[in-house]
Amino acid sequence: MRRLPIASIAAAFLVTATACGGSGSGGSEGPGGAGEGASGSTVRVKVGIIPIVDVAPLYLGEKKGFYASRGLDLTMVTAQGGAAIVPAVVGGQFQFGFSNMTTLMLAQVNRVPVKAVANGIASAGEQGADFAGLAVPKGSPVKSAKELAGKKVAINTLKNIGDTSVRESVRKAGGDPAEVDFVELPFDQMPAALAGGRVDAALVVEPALATVKSQGGTVIASSYADVSPDLTVAMYFTSTAYARRNPETVRKFQEATAESLEYANSHPDEVRQILTTYTRIPETLLRNMNLPRWPAQPDRASIERLARLGEQDGTLSSAPDLDTLLP
Repeated sequence: MRRLPIASIAAAFLVTATACGGSGSGGSEGPGGAGEGASGSTVRVKVGIIPIVDVAPLYLGEKKGFYASRGLDLTMVTAQGGAAIVPAVVGGQFQFGFSNMTTLMLAQVNRVPVKAVANGIASAGEQGADFAGLAVPKGSPVKSAKELAGKKVAINTLKNIGDTSVRESVRKAGGDPAEVDFVELPFDQMPAALAGGRVDAALVVEPALATVKSQGGTVIASSYADVSPDLTVAMYFTSTAYARRNPETVRKFQEATAESLEYANSHPDEVRQILTTYTRIPETLLRNMNLPRWPAQPDRASIERLARLGEQDGTLSSAPDLDTLLP
């Protein structure tokens, strides 16, 4: 398994993704594509991911041979967020990708040809003990999400599950979600930005959240859990063209990912250890991390609520067709 870096795509998401979706790209013969090949042969697939705790099952599954045993050779390619990964998958640079649900629904609403194929990650559902937290730096006067009106709040990419869930935390606390000033920042840069006073708060996920806490930062809300205790945060997906042309490869990826999710859920110590292979988390902080849940299936009710909030806040122009988007 190889890991390759990828720069965040600077062009507007919708324009880029729509342009990438033309002329059947993303199929078995698209740029960087991987056809199903002869029976028993190995299929090389690139998976666009974010280097956070969410994708630990994928790394564990690769290490344990769950993908190799099904004839899949994975290459993990890191990006800042789903907004960069979606156009790369649709354009055929990656065969699969990992993205938060809001970005996938935004793509679907705008007729970008994506199809979720396997569950990704879910909130742990515990206030103050989730794998994602709305955090403020040490000594901050901000004690509640209500006080974030007019403040700078970092999220990893704009118009994704981050701003939607933070707005819900602000709303639940009695504040005005429309007054939050969101800024885009990679997760691994958030601890330094908080400590340096460049942002007032940040929606941080593990393992960066453990770093923030080690610096004296405080979690004032568990934004994912504020949306739903069972929130399906993200899923693995492919392009509709690739799914149509390579159904057997998609099936094998689904099976191997399901096995990987189950393994991660039952082996938390191995999850913590695998993080040291693809993030910079110090081993001294591993025990302090909050782990998420990796259920086998997405929670549709939580996705529907996320969609309603996206419409309410103007991120989604209309309701997504979840029957088409979800497996």
